[in-house]
Amino acid sequence: MTTSIHLTALDGIVNVNSLFTLAVFLGLTWNPRDPSNSLIGDSACFPDPHVGEDMIAFHVYSFSSFLFSSLIALGLKQAIRLAKTSDWDSQSHFLGLVNKGLLRVGMLVSAVGSVSGCVFLMLALINLVQIKLGTLSCESGNGHSVAAIVPLVILVPAALLIYICLVLFSFFKS
Repeated sequence: MTTSIHLTALDGIVNVNSLFTLAVFLGLTWNPRDPSNSLIGDSACFPDPHVGEDMIAFHVYSFSSFLFSSLIALGLKQAIRLAKTSDWDSQSHFLGLVNKGLLRVGMLVSAVGSVSGCVFLMLALINLVQIKLGTLSCESGNGHSVAAIVPLVILVPAALLIYICLVLFSFFKS
């Protein structure tokens, strides 16, 4: 039972990371320096070039974090599958082949990679909003930048907090 739960959790991590990695690649295909992509009306609201550079850097950091997390999860899945021999008949035999403590730590490390990838992706999206709609500090704008970012900085950290609590709960209870 525990083995299938671990495999399902690892599959979930890999699947979610794959979706986010797709989002990262879509973000990297967009050219932040193309003026036709901007919806900024006031020239005073244009962001510094550093905002575009930060957006690209955060996309790369996010991709690296998701790739790290996925590779750890896939490695753990492979270790579980290799430990499952045709003659194992009980949980104790499984635990003799795969160290449960290392499995738990590996899953925790994979979750940390996913969380850091989400944080970097959120930061990249904040920079994307500033490039498309104007800087957050622009007073002459109509507030679309702030309105677009507020749900992002509320909902993503809230979801990450719930995810972190559940991962830590499962880490200490399993």
